[in-house]
Amino acid sequence: MTDPNDPSKNEKRRIRKRFFFLQLDAALDSALWTLGDRLGSTWQSITIFFQRFRARGLWKALFEVAGEAMTLGAAGFVLMLALAQPAFQETLDDWRKRGDYAVTFLDRYGNQIGHRGIIHEKSVPVDDLPDYFVKALLATEDRRFFDHFGIDIIGLFRAISTNARAGGVVQGGSTLTQQLAKNLFLSNERSIERKIKEAFLALWLESHLTKKEILRLYLDRAYMGGGTFGAEAAAQYYFGKDVTDVNLAEAAMMAGLFKAPTKYSPAVNLPAARARANDVLTNLVQAGFMTEGQVVAARRNPASVVDRAGSQSPDYYLDWAFDEAKRLAGPKSSHTLIVKTTFDPQLQQAADESMQSTLRQYGESAHIGQGALVLIENGGAVRAMVGGRDYGESQFNRATRALRQPGSSFKVYTYALAMENGFTPESMITDAPISWGNWTPQNYERSYEGRVSLMTGLAKSINTIPVRLAKEHFGIPPIIKMAHDMGVETPIKNDVTIPIGTSEVTIMDQATAYGVFMSGGMQTRRHGILQITDDTGKIIYDFDRDELPAKRVLSEQATRSMNRILVTIPVNGTARRAALDNAIPTAGKTGTTQSYRDAWFVGFTGNFTCAVWLGNDDFSPTNRITGGSLPAATFKKLMDYAHEGIPLRPIPGIDIPTPAIVASNVSSQTGEKKPGSEETRLSIERPRMLSPASTKLIETIGKALSEAAPLSGASADGVTVPVQVGSK
Repeated sequence: MTDPNDPSKNEKRRIRKRFFFLQLDAALDSALWTLGDRLGSTWQSITIFFQRFRARGLWKALFEVAGEAMTLGAAGFVLMLALAQPAFQETLDDWRKRGDYAVTFLDRYGNQIGHRGIIHEKSVPVDDLPDYFVKALLATEDRRFFDHFGIDIIGLFRAISTNARAGGVVQGGSTLTQQLAKNLFLSNERSIERKIKEAFLALWLESHLTKKEILRLYLDRAYMGGGTFGAEAAAQYYFGKDVTDVNLAEAAMMAGLFKAPTKYSPAVNLPAARARANDVLTNLVQAGFMTEGQVVAARRNPASVVDRAGSQSPDYYLDWAFDEAKRLAGPKSSHTLIVKTTFDPQLQQAADESMQSTLRQYGESAHIGQGALVLIENGGAVRAMVGGRDYGESQFNRATRALRQPGSSFKVYTYALAMENGFTPESMITDAPISWGNWTPQNYERSYEGRVSLMTGLAKSINTIPVRLAKEHFGIPPIIKMAHDMGVETPIKNDVTIPIGTSEVTIMDQATAYGVFMSGGMQTRRHGILQITDDTGKIIYDFDRDELPAKRVLSEQATRSMNRILVTIPVNGTARRAALDNAIPTAGKTGTTQSYRDAWFVGFTGNFTCAVWLGNDDFSPTNRITGGSLPAATFKKLMDYAHEGIPLRPIPGIDIPTPAIVASNVSSQTGEKKPGSEETRLSIERPRMLSPASTKLIETIGKALSEAAPLSGASADGVTVPVQVGSK
């Protein structure tokens, strides 16, 4: 029997194992050495082979540059693709039906004020358009339209070269496809992000549509001045004929509108429109599309237009109301709609003249390029809106879409929160240096006043007071909630600098929120649409029927306290230029942001709330303009006019003056202007208004008639609309 503990056998096993591992190690060493040798030989062969192609001298430099360019180009393409992802989100829905809406808008009195959307029955195929009209458009806007792929590289470099020689922007590099991408999917905001999206969407359109489809969509949707969109609407508006019937001179004038619809509108400036049409005819010859002999008759006999004197389209208001109408009507409703709005044409004219007079008189010296305002009546009706200096130049609505820092005009939310938590206007708080983390706010004059009341703190717009309230009493989230409850819809960042107005909001946000003070602490119920009906007369939406009653967002005590403070600001605070004539109680708050980039005044009476903003699209500083200067003066011009001849409503907590109805700036006996009224009054005649008793009687009669026998009538253009008796 074998003994397992025999030392000789154990030693043999150890020897056999050691020999096995030695063999394995030798095999691995041999294999690895052989593999390395063969790889080295192969690499040496490859190196010897490619030495034949080694570039030297100039060729080496060129290849190095090309290689780096390819590397950077690949990285840049990946980056641009990532940046363009949000743009492609715009194409996920049925984007072709975005223009299906055809909406007719009525003002508060039932008068037609404009259209939006595309009436497809009048959309003319490209093949049916006059050949010279299409050539005039392409010769002026995009000569290589049928040759490029959505982005014209040659045209872009030509535009850059031309602009460099001219020392300014005299020629654009955008193709018609890029312009269509902007019209279909994007806004008119000037930003790098929008240009990136525009370029990628242009490529996307070129891959999904034919050139003729792109051209037709562009001609259906381009703004052409006078509140008209599309070539057919423009031909009817300017010449009273179909676009298929325009002659060469008229076609040249229309083609000249695409660059600057307002500047070259023949309804506004016929000589400028004819000069522009002559340039278009020259473009036709230079592009080789027509000869000088073919255009000479059009040069000698320029186009004449239908007289449209006195007609103005409230385009910024209509753009906003169009979006609201589509939202309220819903996707399943008829796309042919009649919308009665809260728009007041006289107040809109006054708003336009107030803003334009300020920009014309002070724009250059104050370095202010743009302005916007919103006027809301007690009850929430948006009566007027100015979205920018010139709609033809830029259709971007700064009243509803531009995000700007509100500065001190945001402080009211912190103070309102304080009033809700037991503070009063007489409550004392210390104005002294304060730090919150790494941030130390400073006052405008770099000085401190010690113990002051909240009334003094807000009236003098002391920065440390709202910061101290937030840090020591509330924190930031409750202030954000208060702002949202009062009507600010823009998301507000959670940051310690919020109390002095660093988070961006819109002009519409501020007008809506301040309306809470005007309405006694109740929701403003801001709205621009009273009723929507389809082409059969069916009521799709009615504000009184479909909207919930206003909710209280600020207590009566807090509202009275805030109004007590805010009415002092136009009297002895930062907004003395906003005080209205005839001792009408006026309340509000100024706002001026860092480096004087934005100047605000948001104010109200018992009848109206108005938010005014002045600044620049490129965020460049103004010439030290504050909210208490030009914005307050613009507010006064509009509000003085708005209160002429109407019953005054009191600001909650503030006594109303006498007489109850404010007289105008024209003497009823002599017909002459009252002394001192020329500087602030507008030269617009305020229409006579019915007394409250008469208005109520007419509304009662109208309601009785509507219940007894529903009526319908036809508008001037043949569209059946429901008869509205009385006004909102």
